[in-house]
Amino acid sequence: MRGIIYLEDGTVYKGRGFGAKKTHVGELVFNTGMSGYQKTLTDPSYSEQILTMTYPLIGNYGINDTDFESDKIWAFGLVVRDVCFRPSNWKCVKNIDAWLKEMDVPGVYDVDTREITRKIRNDGNQKCVISTEDLSLDEIRKLCEETDLRGDQMKDAGVKEVTEMPSEEHKYKVAVLDLGIKRSILKELNARGCDLTIFPYGTKARTILAMKPDGVFVSNGPGDPEAAKEEVVIVEKLITNSNYGPSQMPVFGICMGHQIIALSQGGRTYKLQYGHRGCNHGVFDKKTGRSYITSQNHGYAVAADSVVLHGLDVTHLNLNDGTVEGMEHISKPVFSVQFHPESNPGPHDTGYLFDKFIDLMKGGRL
Repeated sequence: MRGIIYLEDGTVYKGRGFGAKKTHVGELVFNTGMSGYQKTLTDPSYSEQILTMTYPLIGNYGINDTDFESDKIWAFGLVVRDVCFRPSNWKCVKNIDAWLKEMDVPGVYDVDTREITRKIRNDGNQKCVISTEDLSLDEIRKLCEETDLRGDQMKDAGVKEVTEMPSEEHKYKVAVLDLGIKRSILKELNARGCDLTIFPYGTKARTILAMKPDGVFVSNGPGDPEAAKEEVVIVEKLITNSNYGPSQMPVFGICMGHQIIALSQGGRTYKLQYGHRGCNHGVFDKKTGRSYITSQNHGYAVAADSVVLHGLDVTHLNLNDGTVEGMEHISKPVFSVQFHPESNPGPHDTGYLFDKFIDLMKGGRL
């Protein structure tokens, strides 16, 4: 099966196909993780993206029954240098080729992923066609030109109705605003005694406040944060009306949630040239003076000058490009980070942030 990658600027990469016999149009991005491809592909934040893995061999430990962040592959396609069709791992139940076929997702291998990554780094993320079908270049070019990519994928990435996820200890009631949340985030909150009520995109603030939560969590998700206008208004209302009881209600956001919180307070976001995707991104914590290795997956960032003017302090910075990686409100128990402290896949350096959320629900201070 042939495989082809066609970029909107006319660049073509020809390789071999695996997975589904399919053609998709998406945004070509790269991820620097050396493992964790199963968790990565099932992360809803990769919706409408064609994922290039910089690590040369993918599929060597196969696919298992546990390492899922959702029920399906959200990426529109997978590009790798080499693919392993005969994996070796005690948890393996199938190879990545069979899994992609089941999920109806195309893959292309036997291409130079170093060259593709350099192309993205130099020219930025591009609209791209991935195809394992017998289409002509003219057909592929036309498909690329005629397909518009959405910016509001988070509207479809989360639950469609209110969902309960109780914990064993029942210590705290947490309202989760689901923009495309990863299962590992829910597990981290559950493990700390949080009974979770997961709300679909666009749920009114008054409905969320009516359950009298001890805290609110704003999740990760795909797309352009500025396209989530309804959610920005909802989060602004939740922060403004958090004084319904004797103490203020903490609000914690991760990734897209971080960006939504910034926008809700009058901040601004912008698109990065090629984003941050991988398990090895250095972040500096200004409050402690410590640096951490973090897991990241985002194409947009918060403009630092826009949030400091609206009652937010920048707490974390990216050690590679200086972009905002965390912030907190100067007078309310509201904080957020751009990276993923649940770290699946990735290092567990920053899991303490979930404990910080718990401490705030106990009545602690930032």
